[in-house]
Formats: sequence, structure tokens, C-alpha cells
Amino acid sequence: PFSTEGGLRLLEGNLGRGVIKVSAVALEHQIVEAPAVVIDGQDQLQPLFESGALNRDCVVVARYQGPKALGMPELHKLTSPINVLQKRGYKIALVTDGRMSGASGSFPALIHAVSENNNLYKIRTGDILTLDLKERMLTINSDEYKKRAAIEIAPSNIGLGRELFKMFRDNVSSVKLGATIFHD
Repeated sequence: PFSTEGGLRLLEGNLGRGVIKVSAVALEHQIVEAPAVVIDGQDQLQPLFESGALNRDCVVVARYQGPKALGMPELHKLTSPINVLQKRGYKIALVTDGRMSGASGSFPALIHAVSENNNLYKIRTGDILTLDLKERMLTINSDEYKKRAAIEIAPSNIGLGRELFKMFRDNVSSVKLGATIFHD
């Protein structure tokens, strides 16, 4: 009700596509162009935050959180550090193949990100990414990534009982197709 275009947008670009909640993101935070900080799990963010390594503009890329990797756990541990960094004046955003309840609120959080060529798994820390809510784009600002092989890892210790659902993770479709096991 606060926007003529609604509160959600689909962003697309050379990295893939995802959904973002824009209704709570202030206009000055709707374009973030910054180096990527790649993490493979939400527990990796807090040590980076505490060490001061994130005291700069950046796009946090939390990969391997989707339905096949971890079954899409709630990424609640990412919200507080990113909010604090934004309040400190840094341009910061999140890109993940996972999900977040409420999609974070005040900072740009592109969730359910998928790509046809596994481009999300080709991103390396330091790559310059642009997340532009106005133009509805997620891009990497170099063609260097095209030469890279996607890094595909299997979670070594899933925990929280998620290992019981391996059969479902092995057979689930992508988020783009509904993240379901009921498909052809």
C-alpha cells in the first residue's frame, strides 16, 4: 500500500534472478554497487562482522542455502549484522539462494536467487556486483566469471535433523520451478 508498484520485485541480470522485498528499503539503499563477500553458510558472517572485515560497502553472497543444498533454512543470523553495517553508513546488500522470513526489512535482500548456468556459484569475494532495485537488475560487472567453473559443494555437516531429508533435497526442483518433489 506504500508503493504504486507493490512491495515485491523480481530482479534479473547476468547472474540470475531472485525476489526482493522493496517496500521497507529506503530509496538511498535501493542501489548497491560493491565488492562481493562470499559466504557458504550464515555462521560465517558473524566472525567477519566481529573482526571488522565487513566495515565497508559490500554485497554479502550467502550461497548453498537453497532447497538442494540445505533445504532452505531460515537465514535469521544474517539480519542483525547487516542492519548494523547499514546503520553505520555502509552500502550493503544480501544475495542468497536461500530464504528469509520477512526478507530482512530495511536492507536490500535478494532471496530465492537462481541461475541457469550456476552463475551464483561462480561469484568470488571481491567481484563487483550491482543490485539495482529501480532497474530490477542483479549484475556482476565483469565477464571474468564466465570463464570460471561453478564451485559446487555438498554440505559436510548439515545438522538440525536436516540429514534426515536428504532424499527430498536430492529430488527437489529449483525454486524457479516451485522447490517441489512433485514434478516430472
